Amino acid sequence: MQQNIFELYTDYLISTFGSATATGLASMVSDSISHDQVTRFLSERDDNSKDLWLQVKSTILEIEQPDAVLIFDDTIQEKPWTDDSELICWHFDHCQNRTVKGMNLLNALYDSDEISIPVDFRLIRKP
Repeated sequence: MQQNIFELYTDYLISTFGSATATGLASMVSDSISHDQVTRFLSERDDNSKDLWLQVKSTILEIEQPDAVLIFDDTIQEKPWTDDSELICWHFDHCQNRTVKGMNLLNALYDSDEISIPVDFRLIRKP
């Protein structure tokens, strides 16, 4: 069941335009999996960049090219109404040219022959 929710959730994230929610996933699969099941599944996981690398390593080795590049993307997910914490705090958003309250996420993508695969991620913590 856990693997089934994981696969459904990742497919949902890939195919969804706009906001992705547990409720949205539940309604997409006609409530065969409840939004509570999705929420519990996500809250029980504590995945990190090592887990991601172990998932994608074999794919990277299959598509490896000498002219491939690593792309780093620094993203801020705004959370204006969430209480401040180590993760939710003020960051300068270069796209908006101002500081915004939210989570700062650094992603690394392996790009080879027009295929981009995430290989690492870091949530930026400010003590």
